[in-house]
Amino acid sequence: MARTIQEWMTGLKAGELPTVEELAYLLTVRGDDSRLLLQAADSVRAAVMGDAVHIRGIIEFSNICRNDCLYCGIRRSNQTVTRYRIPDEEILETAAHAKEWGCGTVVLQSGEDPYYTAERISKLVRAIHAMDLAITLSLGVRPRAELAAFREAGADRYLLRFETCNREQFARLHPDAPFEERIRCLDDLRELGFQVGSGFMIGLPGASLEDLARDLLFTRQLQLDMIGCGPFLAHPDTPLRESGQLPDKSVYYHTIALLRLLNPHAHIPATTAFDALDKESGRNRVLEGGANVFMPNLTPGKYRKLYLLYPDKPCVDEEGGACMLCIRGRLRALGRKMATGRGDAWRLTNAGGNNA
Repeated sequence: MARTIQEWMTGLKAGELPTVEELAYLLTVRGDDSRLLLQAADSVRAAVMGDAVHIRGIIEFSNICRNDCLYCGIRRSNQTVTRYRIPDEEILETAAHAKEWGCGTVVLQSGEDPYYTAERISKLVRAIHAMDLAITLSLGVRPRAELAAFREAGADRYLLRFETCNREQFARLHPDAPFEERIRCLDDLRELGFQVGSGFMIGLPGASLEDLARDLLFTRQLQLDMIGCGPFLAHPDTPLRESGQLPDKSVYYHTIALLRLLNPHAHIPATTAFDALDKESGRNRVLEGGANVFMPNLTPGKYRKLYLLYPDKPCVDEEGGACMLCIRGRLRALGRKMATGRGDAWRLTNAGGNNA
């Protein structure tokens, strides 16, 4: 490519839209060019989203799933998993602790568990809403009528990854979850007034750099409020257990940096899987390369080891309070602070800088 990295960064900051080939090149830059890419992303994050890091506590309340995705540890066919559902009162107790610990948002996450009807989820949402917490749901694909019930009950946000925009790859990985159905659900969420989050996996087996570049462009096309992406890590008890990591780890971090440059107003979390990729430093590196959200696992300790979507998941031996102490220390070391408040979508707060 004839352009220098500085010229690329100037163009991206000005809103230029690169081609697939250009993005594939930027994913693989090395040395000083890599450093400049990460610095450019972090400068956009600081200018647009501010230095405060929004804390969104995750409660993984059920590991029962009707789907059979080829890489996921809680897939329907995995007979080695001890299944659980956290009782409602324990979910609410954990949410109350989340507020005490400084979280502005509670994320209710589960497999696609048919037990949790619209009525059951709405009851939980109403109780947490009364705690003056923002509520994100991550429950998989749901019918529009159920999504409408969640919204009416007080749910603010919904997270549903599209995983990859390559239809063939998606169908291979998700044998019982059509891509079109997932996109339809994202459209329903937007029309119902949710703050919408989605994203993809970095380093899918068989995916090229051009495929990853197309995912970056598709993400921008969706105009998301939050973008959650992380490294592909196949669970050892799945058909894709022998799939390895990308040979160049910098591609994972360049992906997040490019997400920030292409989507300056989106909330971008440093997802937990980055600490599985680079133990104890992965999420720090993402926060230094464009991310502005941290999502600690607040699931009670006796359930944590049972919600293993991928191998080497960090913090499975801790309780929520210990995770929050760790986060405070990590942010201090990075010269960042915990945000206060809900951390709603930039388009709603329109605060320009720090929407804490």
